[in-house]
Amino acid sequence: MRPSTIVVRPAPGRKSRAIVRFGAITVPAAIGRSGRTILKREGDGATPIAAMRLISGFRRGERNGRLTTSLPIRRIRADMLWCDQPGNANYNRLVRAPFSAGHEEMRRSDGLYDICLVMDWNISSRARHRGSAIFFHLIRPGYEPTAGCVAISLRDMRRLLPHLRKGTIVRVL
Repeated sequence: MRPSTIVVRPAPGRKSRAIVRFGAITVPAAIGRSGRTILKREGDGATPIAAMRLISGFRRGERNGRLTTSLPIRRIRADMLWCDQPGNANYNRLVRAPFSAGHEEMRRSDGLYDICLVMDWNISSRARHRGSAIFFHLIRPGYEPTAGCVAISLRDMRRLLPHLRKGTIVRVL
C-alpha cells in the first residue's frame, strides 16, 4: 500500500504562510519565518522544500487526552529534549535532561508541541548544520511564523490525525 501525501504549498501574500492539503482537507498553515528553501541550514528560519516521511509523534497527554491516529505517538515527559547542537553526537535526536548541549524542550509551556509530529528531515541520514527539529506541530495565535516547521491549528490537526500513519509523506513545494 502506498503512503498518502500531505501537500504544503506556499500561500499568496506572506512567505511564512502556507496551505496544507490532504485529500479533501485544505487548511491554513504557518511555515518558517524565512519562507521555504532547498538549501536548509541550522538556524536559517526556513522550511525545507522536500518530501519528508512522518516517523512518529509526541503529545501532551494532560492537555490532549487520547488521539485517534495510526502514527506512533509518545506522551511527552518533562525530561524530553531535542538536541539542536550541530557539533554534538546527538544532533537532531531526542535526548533526556539533564543535557548541556543546545536543545529544545519538548514539553513547551506555549503549547506548540502539545501535538508534535516528527518529519524525517535530516534524521535517517544526518548531516551537521542541515537543520534540526523540523516538526509538524500546532500553530501560534495569528499564524505567526515558525523556525522552519509546518504548523496548523489544533482543530485542523485533530481532523488530519486519523488519516496519518508512519510513512505518510509531507511534501513541501
